[in-house]
Amino acid sequence: MSDQSQVPDFNPQGPQLVYVALADHIAARIAVGELRPGMRLPAERALAEEYGVAYMTVRRATAVLRERGLIVTVHGKGTFVAESARDSGDDQR
Repeated sequence: MSDQSQVPDFNPQGPQLVYVALADHIAARIAVGELRPGMRLPAERALAEEYGVAYMTVRRATAVLRERGLIVTVHGKGTFVAESARDSGDDQR
């Protein structure tokens, strides 16, 4: 996992709002290919446990990622990395 070294550490104590820091961290994981297009993300409660944050923090972070076009949520199926996520990750101007 040499690409993981390109993903900055998640720091909930940093100057950013925690949900923005979480969204940025997940976006970085998508950008380096750790999370690939079409890949299903863990459930929000599982992500909250993994990152050590509140469930609502994950909900807000996923809302940011949906707004950025990096993930899509399909009711009854889950949340997935958007097919165009790698293409649009750095081109947001």
